[in-house]
Parts: sequence; C-alpha cells; structure tokens
Amino acid sequence: MGGMKKIQIINGPNLNLLGKREPTVYGSLGFDAYLERLRSSFPDCDIRYFQSNSEGALIDMIHKAGFEVDGIILNAGAYTHTSVALHDAIKAVEAPVIEVHISNVHAREAFRHKSMISAACKGVIAGFGLDSYRLAVEALKNITAQ
Repeated sequence: MGGMKKIQIINGPNLNLLGKREPTVYGSLGFDAYLERLRSSFPDCDIRYFQSNSEGALIDMIHKAGFEVDGIILNAGAYTHTSVALHDAIKAVEAPVIEVHISNVHAREAFRHKSMISAACKGVIAGFGLDSYRLAVEALKNITAQ
C-alpha cells in the first residue's frame, strides 16, 4: 500500500487570480505560494497542478489524470454550478475526486448553493480557505490507503 501518492489538483476559472481577486473572500495568498507549502507538508505525495479558465481544458485534464493518479482535487470555480459536462467527466474516470471550494459557497449568493458536480464526487470540502486543499489531500490519502 505504500509508495508516493499521485494527486492532481485542478483549478477552474478565475482561480489564477488568487491573491488578487476579492481578497476578503479568497485571501491574499497566491496559489503558487500556497502550492509550495502544500507540497512541503506532504513529501510523500506527488502533487501536480493544473489551472484553466476553459471548461474543455478542465474536462481534458480530468480525462487524462483520472486514469494516472490516485486522486483528484477539483475546484471547478463557477463551473461547479453550471457544468453537467464536468459531472460526466468525473463519473467517467477511475480516480476519486474531491470537490473543493475556498469559500463557504452556502453562505454566499443563492446561485452558488447548487453544485452540478457534487453527486459525482467522493466528497466536498468548502469554507476553510486555501486550507480546504490540505484537507482534501488528507482525505485522498485516507481513501487511497484503504
């Protein structure tokens, strides 16, 4: 059961602007800086990262990674609330997917309360800031260790 766990983080639209975009909601730390911290915290994991503002590119990455890694952490951004195609892509792959949100989407606008992808995911983590990603790595390590 040992060995290095391969985990793919996939971030969707506007998450390339973390640290600049609405810091009162998303914080002031950019994702690249956070990613280095995350990788340092999990030396037993090969944490890969991909971000795109394009729905098709996110689907392509889920298809590719979903048969190569032990788990996927997906923050689909606004596509969470609109994309049946992402839901279908998640269901089509072998790797478990954890849906992640930096903010508590249920404490925000009503249109953010519905996720089109949750039912296809292994679990959902929301509202813990960037620490939501750390919690997702922990969850994936536990899932893949079973």
